[in-house]
Amino acid sequence: MSTLFGLLIAWGVLTAALIALLIYRGTLTMHEDDQLFLTESESHMAQEQVEIMQKVNKLGPFVKILGTASAVLILTIAGVAIYQGLTQVE
Repeated sequence: MSTLFGLLIAWGVLTAALIALLIYRGTLTMHEDDQLFLTESESHMAQEQVEIMQKVNKLGPFVKILGTASAVLILTIAGVAIYQGLTQVE
């Protein structure tokens, strides 16, 4: 297995995890409301919104880390491919 193929597999796994997190975050935020006008009897809805935002905020760092790792890895793959192409020219 070549280095380039291994890097492509690693990038695919990282990017798949990133896409899964983005989809999960999207499903969470579909249930989020921008504003709530509640009476005291509907205060449980406000608590649900707080819980949703806490989950979304917990995902934030993971999305940033996976996005950055995916971008760095694809740039590394491009660099390795260019290097291999230049060294194989006869």
